[in-house]
Amino acid sequence: MGESFLGGNLDEALERGMKLASSLSGGQSATTASGPARSAAPDPASTQPAPAPAARPVAPRVTAPQGRVTLGKGLDIGTANLVGAVQNEQGGITIKMERNAFIDINEDVHSKNLLTRLKVPYVIHKKKMIVLGDEAFSLANIFARETRRPMKDGLISPSETDALTMIKLLIEKVLGEPQGEGEIVFFSVPAEPIDKPANVIYHQGIFEGLLKKLGYNPRPMNEGHSVVFSELADQNFSGIGISCGGGMFNVCVSFKTIPALTFSIARGGDWIDKNVATVLGLPVSKACYIKEQGVDLRNPHSREEEAIAIYYRNLIHYTLTNIKQRFLTSSGMPEFPEPIDIVCSGGTSLINGFIDVFKDEFSKLEFPIAIREIRRAKDALTSVAKGCLVAAAIAEP
Repeated sequence: MGESFLGGNLDEALERGMKLASSLSGGQSATTASGPARSAAPDPASTQPAPAPAARPVAPRVTAPQGRVTLGKGLDIGTANLVGAVQNEQGGITIKMERNAFIDINEDVHSKNLLTRLKVPYVIHKKKMIVLGDEAFSLANIFARETRRPMKDGLISPSETDALTMIKLLIEKVLGEPQGEGEIVFFSVPAEPIDKPANVIYHQGIFEGLLKKLGYNPRPMNEGHSVVFSELADQNFSGIGISCGGGMFNVCVSFKTIPALTFSIARGGDWIDKNVATVLGLPVSKACYIKEQGVDLRNPHSREEEAIAIYYRNLIHYTLTNIKQRFLTSSGMPEFPEPIDIVCSGGTSLINGFIDVFKDEFSKLEFPIAIREIRRAKDALTSVAKGCLVAAAIAEP
């Protein structure tokens, strides 16, 4: 274990990473687009037309020694959200975020006038007006339509014919242009799922190609591993990072930056929404909307909230059971000299009571290693992108 996956000496990589992570956590962070919180959404019945979104500021150019762009960027490619991260001149992070969704509307005079009146931006594609990101999600709720999703279960959707075109446009919105030729961007990829066949290699290759066309030097990074880089610098990047996304739960057990164990579970927030919708006879978008209205898993107040709580607890139990089993059956697992942390991130972890339910289910297991603390990431929606940014900043060129 003398070499970090980032290249170079492990101790040097640790020192660089800890310094950067510390500086980023202390700097000012600016979030554009939708903002970091999605725990609540406007009621579709009472939503008023939103004003045109403010112009999204371009992240300031960062000057590097000898003209080299060393800071790079981080990109979280999630089923539900796309998040870009870049270090700004103030030492903090500029975040751009969009829903990974779109909606198509017939290109006619009436529809054009409607979108103009609502001040909703759109692009034309195949004689359709395409509304991207957060605006698409808002329109879907207003008009009781389902959004179209470029990704499904953590990977590029095989059934969405316009997936690549739409996700390229969304990436351009959150990432912008490179700050210099061949700028490094670390982007999140899922680990191989243990409970469902999935072609992660194809998914990774698609995004490498898209990012190269945009002028970047792309480097893949496991989602759970990026959580470790974002949240566990003060523990030498050792611990368990779990990215609780819309399509998957990604798990990484890391020892001093080195991923000792990575895997994913093909269940996430979308799995909860689909099951709640099925058992209650609701549209999936409605189940998602209810989930984001402030449900407390510890104290559900309705039939819908009870169903959400049931499926959340089942998913957490399923995740922990699989982590334990992998620990017991995998060879070459590190021996941690001190108890480690489990850190959860991602939009699916934002619901009230998530960590309490997680701790409750954990207490039912005889976990094979000592755990110091179970907690949620400081900013659950942006930690994957921030972890990718840290990796980009300390990676070998």
